[in-house]
Amino acid sequence: MQRPRPIYGFRKFVNKRTPAINEVVREATSGGIVFRRNTKTQQIEFLLIQDAKSRWTIPKGHVEPDESAEETAAREIYEETGLDANLSILLWLGKVSFRYRREQSLVLMVMQIFLMRAHGGSDMLQPEDWIERAAWIPAQEAIDKIQYEDIAKLMLVALQKIRRQSL
Repeated sequence: MQRPRPIYGFRKFVNKRTPAINEVVREATSGGIVFRRNTKTQQIEFLLIQDAKSRWTIPKGHVEPDESAEETAAREIYEETGLDANLSILLWLGKVSFRYRREQSLVLMVMQIFLMRAHGGSDMLQPEDWIERAAWIPAQEAIDKIQYEDIAKLMLVALQKIRRQSL
């Protein structure tokens, strides 16, 4: 019986290893689940952005030094969507923790999420250059579109609170 020939390039594939993690980086971020009632239908709508990788999510970003999580959420919503409406922060919904690898670092990120309501002047959205799209989407459709399960769960909690408290 003849010995099988090795698969070309297999050894190179097997011996390729990911470099070791040299550091753990903790990053604090904050964002908002922003809603409004459509003026014509009174239907609840959520503000979502579609990022450069075509994933739907909420506006969010890094907490700057000497900035509260609430201030970060409001700033990021304005920067990422151009939403120039009066925003009111109604309540803290929770936090989402996740991790990812950035070169030789393990990044541990914690995102604080707030329920926010847009009052007036919310039709004009001007997303940042890196964002494909910013849009007001009917609540149930927005929950279906969201790409991150933990954020979608908080959106369901938000919708429940909006309806129960008649916000």
